[in-house]
Amino acid sequence: MSIPAFGLGTFRLTDEAVIASVKNALELGYRVIDTAQIYGNEEAIGKALAESGVAREELFITTKIWTENLGEAKLISSLKESLRKLGTDYVDLTLIHWPSPGAEVPVAVSMQELMRAKAQGLTRQIGISNFTIPLMEQAIAAVGTENIATNQIELSPYLQNRKVVDWAKQHGIHITSYMTLAYGKALKDEVISHIAQKHNATPAQVILSWAMDEGYAVIPSSTKPENLASNLQSQTLKLDAADKAAIAGLDCNDRLVNPEGLAPKWD
Repeated sequence: MSIPAFGLGTFRLTDEAVIASVKNALELGYRVIDTAQIYGNEEAIGKALAESGVAREELFITTKIWTENLGEAKLISSLKESLRKLGTDYVDLTLIHWPSPGAEVPVAVSMQELMRAKAQGLTRQIGISNFTIPLMEQAIAAVGTENIATNQIELSPYLQNRKVVDWAKQHGIHITSYMTLAYGKALKDEVISHIAQKHNATPAQVILSWAMDEGYAVIPSSTKPENLASNLQSQTLKLDAADKAAIAGLDCNDRLVNPEGLAPKWD
C-alpha cells in the first residue's frame, strides 16, 4: 500500500461548499479525499460520494482522529462513527490528527488502537499528523515503521521543515504536505510567479509540482472548479534545477498552524 501523491483537501469546507467541491473534483478525475473528524464535514462528504456514483474501490479516503478520541475507550468507536457519516465500511487511511495535549493519552496507546482498527478492517492504513521527531520515535517504537503510512505536516515553500522531513525519510516515513500554498500567501510570491511565467503555469501548479517532486503527497482544497482543474495539472509540470533551487531559498520557517494548547514543541 502507498499514499497517492495528489488529492483533495477539505479543511474549512462544510455543508454545501464541501459537497460541491467534492462532486466537482470527482467529475474532474480526483479520487483522493482528505477529511477529519474535527472538520465537521464527514457526513456532507459521504453524501457527495454517494451522489457521485464513483465506485468505492476507486476512491482513497483519509480521515483523522481528534484528540478527544485518542484513548482506548474512544478511538475505534469514533472511527466507526466517521465511517457511518462517510457512508463506507472502511477508510483507506486513518491518522492521529494531533498528538494528545500534554501526552494525556500516550502515543503508544493511540497507535496500538489504530492497529486494532486496522485488524478489524475499519482502515487499510494508519499514520500520524503534526508529529515531531520525538513523537515519530514513539510511534515507531509502538508499531514499527512499516505500519506508519505517512506523517501529515504543515509544509510550504516558506516552511520546508527539513529537519523533520530528513529524519522521516531516513526512517522510512512518507510525508504528506498540508497548507502547501501557505494559505495563499505563496501564490503572490515574486519568485514563484517568475517560475510560473517561465513554464506558462499558475503559481499553485508550481508549488504543488515542487512538493510532489520532493516526494511529498499534496492535498490542496478549492471551491472553484477552475482551480480544482488547474491544480490537477500540477502533476504533469516539470520544474528544473534552477526552479527548485529558487524555491529552496524561500524557506523562512514561517509556520501558520500553531494552535495554543494543541501544538507540540516543534523541531
